[in-house]
Amino acid sequence: MKKKILVDLSCSILHHGHIRLLKKASKFGEVIVALTTDREIKKNKGHFPELKYDFRKEILYSIKFVKKVIPSKWKITNTFLKKNKIDIIIRGSDYKNEKFDIKSIIFSRTKNISSSKIRKKSYKIFNEIIKKDK
Repeated sequence: MKKKILVDLSCSILHHGHIRLLKKASKFGEVIVALTTDREIKKNKGHFPELKYDFRKEILYSIKFVKKVIPSKWKITNTFLKKNKIDIIIRGSDYKNEKFDIKSIIFSRTKNISSSKIRKKSYKIFNEIIKKDK
């Protein structure tokens, strides 16, 4: 039986860093994505995601490395891991200080990419277009 591997993501804007993390995770077993709900993103980031939960979930299911997608809160807990029978949690290095009762594997983030960076760049481009049109 393959190990259950949890990768928790918001995926408000899916990018190649997410894909690389999911690909790495798939080498350890069956990948389950704990996808942060819209309400949790709003509560913790101050904005709703660009795409609603169901659309983000649909996109993730289309990725060959993903076996299952489950809703999650912002913070993953040992109770959540136990309830979902997770064997290993895999995350980016921005979560390296969090400890769990199960094995945790941390990978370095993909350089120069994040949903936040894409969002900021998009706003900047949009604002430049608006200024030109005035």
